[in-house]
Amino acid sequence: MQQLDELSDDDLIGVYRVEDRSVPHLRANFVSSLDGAVEIDGQSKALSSDSDSRVFSMIRRLADVVLVGAGTIRDEGYRPLRLSAASRSWRTAQGLPENPTLAIVSSRLELSPVNPVFQSAERPIVITHEASPPDRREALAEVADLVVLGAAEVDLTAVLQELAGRGMPQILCEGGPHLLGALTIADLVDELCLALAPLLAGPGSGRITAGLPTTLTRQLKLATLLTASDDYLFFRYLRES
Repeated sequence: MQQLDELSDDDLIGVYRVEDRSVPHLRANFVSSLDGAVEIDGQSKALSSDSDSRVFSMIRRLADVVLVGAGTIRDEGYRPLRLSAASRSWRTAQGLPENPTLAIVSSRLELSPVNPVFQSAERPIVITHEASPPDRREALAEVADLVVLGAAEVDLTAVLQELAGRGMPQILCEGGPHLLGALTIADLVDELCLALAPLLAGPGSGRITAGLPTTLTRQLKLATLLTASDDYLFFRYLRES
């Protein structure tokens, strides 16, 4: 167990760095209350803190692409994806684009083309399926790369293959719960980074995962645990070989 406050940014990068960036790897990053709430009043940012924001920014720094569901874009009020100057400088020194690409998974394409996220530094990708509304596909293709994968629902295995084929094998899933649930059922989660907020949210909120019930379980192994002076805990779990 390490103390977050004693780690430099380079140390923290070392904690979360993937050994071989060329190997496709899907990392999910979520924050939860002690009693399992994924949000308060509809937003996960109410569970965050300065320490959580710091870890969040370092994890984003390492990603090739940030994968997120359209509902999270709407509910969380996502802003254009643009990292800090320090993160952009670090990525450039590593031979990476200044910012990761934003990839949005959406079945119904209920996204406005004027949503600020489409002003992200790297042109976003919108991923949908063949049964999605053609008029919405056409509108969103004006502001994003539109990718169709799957017949009646998005083929998530094909999504990961598509992103890796575009030179983006390091995939960071930031939600929401339905997307994590679908990725879990498809057995595509290689890593879970979980921030535990030191508060009780009470009843009413959902968990970090949602969707149809399943009997599938996947054993993960604790790789690192960080503690912060604000009593947040940061767990990093990896898929067992």
